[in-house]
Amino acid sequence: MSEETNKIKLKVYRTNYSKEESPHYDEFDVSVKRWTTVLDALLDAKSYSDSSLGIRYSCRMASCGSCGMKINGRPRLACYTKISELNDQTIVCDPLPNFPRIRDLVTDFTEFFAHHKKIEPFIHNEKVPIDIAKKDDLVEFKQTPEDVDKYLQFSYCIKCGLCYSACPTVATDTKFPGPQALSQAYRYTADNRDSGESTRFNIVDERHGIWRCHFAGSCSNVCPKGVDPALGIQLLKGHLIGITKNDKKIATLRSKEE
Repeated sequence: MSEETNKIKLKVYRTNYSKEESPHYDEFDVSVKRWTTVLDALLDAKSYSDSSLGIRYSCRMASCGSCGMKINGRPRLACYTKISELNDQTIVCDPLPNFPRIRDLVTDFTEFFAHHKKIEPFIHNEKVPIDIAKKDDLVEFKQTPEDVDKYLQFSYCIKCGLCYSACPTVATDTKFPGPQALSQAYRYTADNRDSGESTRFNIVDERHGIWRCHFAGSCSNVCPKGVDPALGIQLLKGHLIGITKNDKKIATLRSKEE
């Protein structure tokens, strides 16, 4: 028994800054089946209708994060979004907001990765020798399941940029690290192998840093991997408030009788 085939209209945002061409939408009629994803439909349009269509993709299994785009008004991964789940005969694809546009659906992640790199997303540990001369110099770190649970959820981030594109603060402040970088700062802070807490606190605890987050929660709402970056940011704020480093002091409450 053959699977039913339907026709949908694919509207794709087009722009090319290397040419004098105003932004516009091109429409493509694409045949889809129950399992067809938005990425499948875009590749069909690229293969059989317009080979100049600009798309970024790689793994096609929601692991690399390359195919992020705005689909019917919501940031999504094209390879993870089935046409049948959208319940619409017209699929509108736009480039991710809050990112500079390169061409069509391809955006520039340079600033996004710069924010990620700035929070130093790797284990800091002064006890580990940098120069390993022999095998006996290797150091082993043991972690209990409870230790791993503290950061495991936040390690699932695939750097797709969907949370960054949905953040209202990023839209108004390009120096704000964004939910991805801040949640990853918490991921390493929560890792008991790491000793770079004060270094990262100095990075995020500034005018354009973590306190610019207003907890809109839209970042967690669009995350395809269940990372919940909004939660990571709030937990990181808790660490900052609960310490006395960086000249932070918790005010003591006084009664009227004092």
